[in-house]
Amino acid sequence: MPSRKFADGEVVMGRWPGSVLYYEVQVTSYDDVAHLYTVKYKDGTELALKESDIRSQSSFKHRKSQSSSSSPSRRSSSRSRSRSRSPGRPARGRRRSASQSREHKDDKKKTIQETSLALPVFVLFKPSENNTKRYNGEPESTEKNDTSCIILEQKLKPDLEVKRVLEQYSLRSRKDDKKKEEIYSEKKTFVAVKPIEKVSTKTKELEFGGRIGTFMLIFLLPATVFYLLLMCKQDDPSLLNLPPLPALESLWEGSVFGIFLLWFFLQAVFYLLPIGKVVEGLPLSNGRKLQYRINGFYAFILTAAAIGVLLYFQFELHYLYDHFMQFAVSAAVFSLALSIYLYVRSLRAPEEELAPGGNSGYFIYDFFTGHELNPRIGSFDLKYFCELRPGLIGWVVINLAMLLAEMKIHNLSVPSLSMILVNSFQLLYVVDALWNEEAILTTMDITHDGFGFMLAFGDLVWVPFVYSLQAFYLVGHPTTITWPIAAAITVLNCIGYYIFRSANSQKNSFRRNPADPKLANLKFIPTATGKGLLVTGWWGFVRHPNYLGDIIMALAWSLPCGFTHILPYFYVIYFICLLVHREARDEHHCKQKYGLAWERYCQRVPYRIFPYIY
Repeated sequence: MPSRKFADGEVVMGRWPGSVLYYEVQVTSYDDVAHLYTVKYKDGTELALKESDIRSQSSFKHRKSQSSSSSPSRRSSSRSRSRSRSPGRPARGRRRSASQSREHKDDKKKTIQETSLALPVFVLFKPSENNTKRYNGEPESTEKNDTSCIILEQKLKPDLEVKRVLEQYSLRSRKDDKKKEEIYSEKKTFVAVKPIEKVSTKTKELEFGGRIGTFMLIFLLPATVFYLLLMCKQDDPSLLNLPPLPALESLWEGSVFGIFLLWFFLQAVFYLLPIGKVVEGLPLSNGRKLQYRINGFYAFILTAAAIGVLLYFQFELHYLYDHFMQFAVSAAVFSLALSIYLYVRSLRAPEEELAPGGNSGYFIYDFFTGHELNPRIGSFDLKYFCELRPGLIGWVVINLAMLLAEMKIHNLSVPSLSMILVNSFQLLYVVDALWNEEAILTTMDITHDGFGFMLAFGDLVWVPFVYSLQAFYLVGHPTTITWPIAAAITVLNCIGYYIFRSANSQKNSFRRNPADPKLANLKFIPTATGKGLLVTGWWGFVRHPNYLGDIIMALAWSLPCGFTHILPYFYVIYFICLLVHREARDEHHCKQKYGLAWERYCQRVPYRIFPYIY
């Protein structure tokens, strides 16, 4: 095992990932397994670096002094050689004017070169004042708009064009150019290094209770789904009234599993249709961007047309209600098989394609959280497909089946007002997600979490069978509400939806194009990673306003079920726990990623989800 070169607490020069710039850092720890140093920058950012990306401070000072000492001698020798007269030299008067002209151009070129050399550094870190200015000894600015960097870049473009022309028509000899190149290359050796290599690290901090917690969740999640569905079937769905266990043979039916497979592959066919635009996702750790076809809304329209054809030919859609438990079991079996396939194929995936949160080396943990970040079969992205298509669209189909089942069982000519509200609210939520499908590319599920049992079971089982719990409950436990109460619940849902949609749109627009003139009024705190933390708009109100809107909508979905039992409120209780846990994950990741900038953001925006409460 190679011995470490730098000790803990030693102040060295560390390269900033994705650039050729070195900054003063302090070594905090060393991983003997991965052979990586954990270093801390002056702004509080902590990163893991290879030993090849770290250099001692003395080596930098030595190279800089060597470069400066060699430059004058080279310039003087160049001047002495230029005094020798060539046979084709013009007369003295013209020679003096030409020399003055060349000196004027050289001065201008030198100025342009200095400006152009500063440009890459500025562009690379354009939103990160708390990074570059701190190291350059300049005062920090807490907030800024992001249009100034673009204006400066536009101002420098004419100068760069002049530089190109001067280089093309320069009157100096190629020897002088070569000498100048040598001098320039020596001067920049203290920042220029070999091409950037991918730093791969194991997942050190385990979430969800680590190996024991994830092992228990693999059994607890399916058990919770089946318990909730059995409770809804009872006449008295009280918490203390435990449902009897059904016979095992009653939980499985081959025809039901076949219908589920048909549904899954039908959505896959819709996904592969060459309709809708193709967009790029956020850059991966290696800088590559994956392409995604945005056609979820078209898939929803085609599904609605297919359901309409089935109803026209008098297909009994309430068949879903009669075999609801069997459909849930079929979906659970399929998600387990899919999870096993995903883990097996991830064992052959390159290191750079593994999920940052699912590369612990522990089988159970990686199987649950997802080992591979973006598993694909050709251009078919499995995680992105399952995130919105089979489960989310299936949720709407299940709600419709429950509405038809309520009408048939209770001999109603029209659905109850409670059922209409639940179906309408949740239909709006699904249509909004599919219409704004591109926004999901910036979520943690896509950018951070791997595709394993957690997301496979969540997308294919939890979403369609737990999120439709209110509609399933109303079939067996009809609830009557008045029109004023219905109007109040509708207003509450609209408030939640407005907060949810406007906050997400604001965030996604800023992430996609911070320089958009429409966002010029937004202020943000720059970070060392090049990204900004919004401190105005909804994101200056609470840190996760989209979570707040989500919770308000979840409450509005449960209220039409009345207050007789707590069972239909399981969704809103679960959702609060889920989002609080997700907020804690976000908090931890952002603190590591943004360092001191995140602390300033938390001081500026103290409330996490609920204003003045939490």
